[in-house]
Amino acid sequence: MMQVTDFQKIGVGLAGFGIVFLFLGMVLLFDKGLLAIGNILFVCGLAFVIGLERTFRFFFQRHKLKATGFFIGGMVVVLIGWPVVGMCVELYGFFLLFSGFFPVAVNFLRRVPVLGTILNLPGIRLIADKIGESNSMV
Repeated sequence: MMQVTDFQKIGVGLAGFGIVFLFLGMVLLFDKGLLAIGNILFVCGLAFVIGLERTFRFFFQRHKLKATGFFIGGMVVVLIGWPVVGMCVELYGFFLLFSGFFPVAVNFLRRVPVLGTILNLPGIRLIADKIGESNSMV
């Protein structure tokens, strides 16, 4: 069994707070202050969880440079003061960066008792399967 270090626990907390701030920033009509804080906390949390070197290697792989550019560019646009445009650009970069994890996440969510039942409903199952298939080829 893997040991979870204190830095990783702090990283999970930072990333969690980052997601909460991002959500609140979008709910409160794209408040640029909340979105900026959420972006910074999320990236710092990711760096704490997997380490600085692995974070750098993840974002700057040759085949992920376009996605990293959109993600970081969206963060910069949010910080400049155009939160709606910045979040659209950032979400596109996030989708490109993390699209390889979507099939794993869908399969994990299918094992959760209530969510698994919902994801296995006929119409939703088709959509969830398409997400898993199309993203695994990216």
